[in-house]
Amino acid sequence: MANTKSAIKAARKSARFTLRNQGVKTRLKTLHKKLEAAIKAGEAAAIKAAAGAYASAMDKAVKSGVVHKNAASRAKARAAKYVFAK
Repeated sequence: MANTKSAIKAARKSARFTLRNQGVKTRLKTLHKKLEAAIKAGEAAAIKAAAGAYASAMDKAVKSGVVHKNAASRAKARAAKYVFAK
């Protein structure tokens, strides 16, 4: 258990941020599964919509510090590969 006032506050903040980060990561996983389902279905419009939503969520996760910018860039590039596939 934390002993100082600052450590107690840091523990509270850590719990709050952990909960937020968990929610963001869960949303990203859900959007990624929707993108994979659209890719398997092979419908171009659905793939484009799912990839756009996934990329947008990734950018927001980077902005809040949940995901590293290079990891998000890599994920977005992989999603874009299917959007622009011939």
